[in-house]
Amino acid sequence: MKTVALYGGSFDPPHLGHEAVVKALEKLDFIDEIIIMPTFLNPFKENFTAPAELRLHWLLEIFSDYKKADVSSFEVEKKRKVPAIETVQELLNIYDKIYFVIGADNLESLKKWYKYEELTKLVTFIVATRNDVEVPLNFMKIAVDVNVTSSELRKKMDKTKVPQICADNIIKYYKEHNAKEN
Repeated sequence: MKTVALYGGSFDPPHLGHEAVVKALEKLDFIDEIIIMPTFLNPFKENFTAPAELRLHWLLEIFSDYKKADVSSFEVEKKRKVPAIETVQELLNIYDKIYFVIGADNLESLKKWYKYEELTKLVTFIVATRNDVEVPLNFMKIAVDVNVTSSELRKKMDKTKVPQICADNIIKYYKEHNAKEN
């Protein structure tokens, strides 16, 4: 049986927390592959700071040396908001079992996701811990002890909180494109 962990998100910008999630997933022997799936545009948002193609490029750089991880352009190529279930249905053509990875901060809005009930029948959720957010017992979880969010970084860029392989490019981009003083 071929298994995959699907780890999607805006990655706007990608940070050390994202990298820590992938490192934790790579240690799970029941997962054959990890697909990192940047959104073109998060279904709950109306805009992004960095364009999808640039976020995709950064993720390809960041995860190029990871053994199990592949970055997919599937949602970026759609050039629209793509509901999670659409991506999952596409992956079910290739994989037997899908583990859907979310951050604990997404638990509160999970039931608002498009076709949530149907999605729960197709995937097994893995929740990456964040701060003190309680993860319900019916979810698998991985411990991630990196306290950083993309929204915090967009407000105040901190080079120590982004992957060093492309930190200079990420910092430069957000400093040039954010209205806030960094």
